[in-house]
Amino acid sequence: MRRRAAPKSTNAAEGEATPASRRQIGATTVEFALALLLFFTFLLGIMDFARMLFTWSAAQEATRAGARYAAVCDDTSQQAQVLARMQALLPQISTIGVAWSPAGCTASTCEGVTVTITGLNYQWISPIAGLAAHAPISMPTFSTFLPREVMRQDPNSAAICS
Repeated sequence: MRRRAAPKSTNAAEGEATPASRRQIGATTVEFALALLLFFTFLLGIMDFARMLFTWSAAQEATRAGARYAAVCDDTSQQAQVLARMQALLPQISTIGVAWSPAGCTASTCEGVTVTITGLNYQWISPIAGLAAHAPISMPTFSTFLPREVMRQDPNSAAICS
């Protein structure tokens, strides 16, 4: 017959961690914290970069919408209304230029309009990515030209100029 082996003796009571296993748990926690910090750094950086691309796209769309509004509705002197229409899409817009061509034309003689956004800055909001660049990032000038349409008459919408 076979004999059963005697149970091995342990220094610690059953269920208690030994000092070596406690050190291993502490090292694992520190490694997890460092990996988590690195993960959140990349995640917040990616989110801020995506916001910057969104702002870029929204600024381009705002110039297109402003030029459309100016070409259909503007009487060559209402730049504030064009700015208000553009700020509905991107509130950070503060400075625009509306240039009619040829210069000095009237509502009946204008051939087109160029709407330009200048001085638009992007501000990082993530605390980690923001530490590297405290100052806002200057965005390029956005510009759109549209040919003149029948002023104050939009076949697709009667309410565009209101």
